[in-house]
Amino acid sequence: MLAFALRTLVKMAVTLFVIVTLVFFATRLSGNPIDFVIGEGITQEDRALLIAYYGLDGSVWTQYWRYLAAIADGRFGLSFLERRPVAEIVAERIWPSFQLLVSAVGFTLLVSLPLGVLAALYRKSWLGSAVMVVAFLGYAVPNFVIATLLVLVFSYTLNWLPVVGNGTPWHFLMPTLALSGVLVAALTRFTRNAMLDVLSQDYMRTARAKGLSEQTVILKHGLRNAAITILSVIGLQVAGLAAAGSVVIEAIFAWPGIGHLLVRSALLRDYPVLQFGVLTVAVAVVVINALVDIAYAYADPRIRLAKG
Repeated sequence: MLAFALRTLVKMAVTLFVIVTLVFFATRLSGNPIDFVIGEGITQEDRALLIAYYGLDGSVWTQYWRYLAAIADGRFGLSFLERRPVAEIVAERIWPSFQLLVSAVGFTLLVSLPLGVLAALYRKSWLGSAVMVVAFLGYAVPNFVIATLLVLVFSYTLNWLPVVGNGTPWHFLMPTLALSGVLVAALTRFTRNAMLDVLSQDYMRTARAKGLSEQTVILKHGLRNAAITILSVIGLQVAGLAAAGSVVIEAIFAWPGIGHLLVRSALLRDYPVLQFGVLTVAVAVVVINALVDIAYAYADPRIRLAKG
C-alpha cells in the first residue's frame, strides 16, 4: 500500500510540473500585459521601466526560470493589477470556492445516492422511471441555464434569494443548486447502473438467504460493492468542478472564488495571478484524483493486492 501511495505521489509531481510549464508558455502567447495594465499615455522610458520591474525584459526562457524559482521559494511574484503578492490574492479566494465545492458535493451525495438506489430497486415501477426522467433532464440542461432560471425565478420575480456574493447562508442556495444539477443527474444514473449490476450477484441472494434484513442487504452488501463505480464518478465530477466547473457559476453569482479570479486575470493578462490560480486548481484536481485512487485500494482489496 505504501508503494502504491508513493507511485501516486510521483505521478502527481510530474503532472504538476507539466501543467506549470504549459500554463507559463500559454500565457506568454496571449499578449503583453503591460499594454492592459497601464493603457495609453505613458512614455517609452516609463514603459521600459515597468517591463523591467515586472521581469518581462528577459527572454521567454529567462522568465520561465524566474517563474520556477518564484514557485520554489514560495513568492509567486506580484500581481500586475493589485500590486500585491499573488499568494495573498489567491488565498483570499480559496475558501469561498472550497465552500461552494463542498456544498455542491454534499448536496449531490445526499440526493443522488438515495435516488440511484430507489431507481434500481423500483426499476420496473413508475417511481424508478420518474427518477430516471428527472436524471436525464438534469443531465441535459447546462448549469449556466439552471443558474439563469434560478436567478429569474427566485431573485428577479419572487425576490426571495440574494444573487451577488456569499455573505449569508441564503447566498449558497442558488449557486449550490445550479452547480450540483448535472452532478446529481450523472451520479444518480451511475449509482442505479452499479446497483443493478450488484443486485444480480450471488452474494446478494446468499445474504437474503441468511435472513438479513433488506436494509442491511442493500446498504452493507449492495451499496458497498457498488462503491468502486460510485467513487469513480464522484472523483471525476469533483475534479471537474475544481478545475473549471464553477467558473461560470461564480461569474453569474459574482462569487468571490478562484473561478471568478481566473476569468478576470485572463481577460486583463495578469500573468502571475493567472499562473498561480491555475496551479492552485491543478493541485486540487491532482490531489482529488490521488485521494480517489487511494480510496479505490481501501474500498476493493483486489486493487490493493494487484498493486503489490
